[in-house]
Amino acid sequence: MPRVRIELPQSFPFTTKIPVRITDINYGGHVGNDTILSIIHEIRVQFLGFYGYEEMNIAGAGLIMSDVAIEFKGELYYGNTIEASAAISEITRSGFEVVYKLEIEKDGKKSVIAHAKTTMICYSYERKKILSLPDEVKQKFEGR
Repeated sequence: MPRVRIELPQSFPFTTKIPVRITDINYGGHVGNDTILSIIHEIRVQFLGFYGYEEMNIAGAGLIMSDVAIEFKGELYYGNTIEASAAISEITRSGFEVVYKLEIEKDGKKSVIAHAKTTMICYSYERKKILSLPDEVKQKFEGR
């Protein structure tokens, strides 16, 4: 089976730092794959906030994740600080893809920990229905 490969953009409009907590560490002594997904969620919440949105209100629509892919490249340990970057990679009629790059600085140079991608779909939780991506959001993200 071929490995997951996530194509990254040339630049990222958003970067944040996230410290690895002791509760992020699994029995193997490093950050577990389930925790990487939680960290990606945190990055996405901050990324949407950068644009003035929240997951439950992106210009009137909610968001629901339709898929996720993670390409693991290294390990994280307690005490590491993740430099996390995010960007929009594709816009569709009802949503968009967010790509992520997780890195740490080690011995004066950056080391990639993971690349990831999530597909986010506009969704009405009240009506249980997929919505179109609001024009306001599309315009903001296209101007990325």
